[in-house]
Amino acid sequence: MKNKFMEAAVAEAKRAAAEGEVPVGAVIVRGGEIIAAGRNACEAGGDPRLHAEMLAIERACEAVGGWRLSDCDIYVTLEPCLMCAGALLNARIRRVYFGAYDAKNGACGSVCDVGVMGFTHKPEIYGGICADECAALLADFFGGRR
Repeated sequence: MKNKFMEAAVAEAKRAAAEGEVPVGAVIVRGGEIIAAGRNACEAGGDPRLHAEMLAIERACEAVGGWRLSDCDIYVTLEPCLMCAGALLNARIRRVYFGAYDAKNGACGSVCDVGVMGFTHKPEIYGGICADECAALLADFFGGRR
């Protein structure tokens, strides 16, 4: 893996798996530096909104002192779901980089694509970044539960 930001997101995903969470991790980058990170915490928090992206957005907003993240990019190990994609739009994230595609729940090209729908904000979306490693994390996690 050669993308240092996706490597950081993968590290978050591995922490999530170690905590019994679905292994998804995210980092938000501004000016070439990671300003926030998140990993899935739905099980621990008992809340379906505690996805990696949602937590990273919350922390990035705290870091910049506002809700507009228009000069920020997110790197996430799994294609964002509709809830997370909507939050990324509302936060005005500039670019979305994701690893594995999600054929069942992905909202950045798989099931639907918020980047081409008629919303006010249209982030640039790049999928398949380090996809094999990101997909392997999920396959290993779910394979171990079967």
